[in-house]
Amino acid sequence: MNEFLLDPYEIAKYIKQATKTTPIKATLQGRFESILFPGVKCFGTDSFKVLFGEASVIELLLVQHKDFIDDVVIESSRRNSAIPLLDITALDARIEPGAIIREFVSIGSKAVIMMGAVINIGAVIGSETMIDMNAVVGARGQIGSRCHIGAGAVIAGVLEPPSKLPVIIEDGVLVGANAVVLEGVRVGKNSVVAAGAIVTQDVPEGVVVAGSPAKIIKQKDEKTEGKTQLLNDLRK
Repeated sequence: MNEFLLDPYEIAKYIKQATKTTPIKATLQGRFESILFPGVKCFGTDSFKVLFGEASVIELLLVQHKDFIDDVVIESSRRNSAIPLLDITALDARIEPGAIIREFVSIGSKAVIMMGAVINIGAVIGSETMIDMNAVVGARGQIGSRCHIGAGAVIAGVLEPPSKLPVIIEDGVLVGANAVVLEGVRVGKNSVVAAGAIVTQDVPEGVVVAGSPAKIIKQKDEKTEGKTQLLNDLRK
């Protein structure tokens, strides 16, 4: 792990000092036989161009060549962004459309990241773990192997408020839908956090917690095992 990720103030400093970017895509129709578009990536023909580049550069080119442009469509997904998205092309994992995963995130083999999940800088997702729809894993959140983080759940990050200790979810934990695990909490191996629970203190191994604030309601038993089993086919 990069050293700066160990300190929330250093992460904030990195974000402050990062070059902010506003990448856009511009699709143009017009008359471009003798027109050049320096400083951006340009594809197309004499009558049709697609430009990729920084907004300020493309906007200046559009002004310079306005007499040759008949129509233009601008597409943008971010504004003054400090942290790029993670390159997921080489990951041995299943990443569904709409997931947002920032740079410096680690994702283990055969993990599953579902639609709308958000994983912030420095987070670690273990092998065969599923981050379900619209779940949030905050900065430096540590999720073990073969976990399930339910839809809409929140694993709090270390940035705001700043915290030295990340949330640690140990192996085999199931966090139910819409549960919240607050900064610095450790959830022990093979435990279950019930749907909607608010976890404010550490959770030992092999228990079920529920409520707000979450409290231990029982030891994990065979009945709970049956209700919380993971499906291997979803991780193939």
